[in-house]
Amino acid sequence: MTDSNELQVKDKQEVASPAEQTRPGVVFTPDVDIFEDERQITLLADMPGVGPDDITIDLNDNVLSISGEVKPFEGGEESDVLIEFEIGRYFRQFTLSEVIDQAKIEARHENGVLRLNLPKAEKAIPRQITVTAG
Repeated sequence: MTDSNELQVKDKQEVASPAEQTRPGVVFTPDVDIFEDERQITLLADMPGVGPDDITIDLNDNVLSISGEVKPFEGGEESDVLIEFEIGRYFRQFTLSEVIDQAKIEARHENGVLRLNLPKAEKAIPRQITVTAG
């Protein structure tokens, strides 16, 4: 009997996009988690097998593009026996609103997870106004 809270294996999903690719190979959609508080939006993108030097993050016309390349693990003298981890590229885009302070976006990569901190612009941060008597 399996518990519904057990870790479930999820296969990589290819990008379902009408755009034509200019390079051969498989392109995957990275799974993301997005969290928000009153100061920022945090985006976590799962990109296993991608090193920090193989990640590209572009921001153009309010569109944030994330891409990364998984390189083959075997060396020149090795031959494949069994390959279950697919190689290819990751690609995903997000449209940012004026709420995000685009100049202050930060990115960090650790253990196959890309973390983007998208700070909100000062005008979008809620504030409480004190009421005084008189």
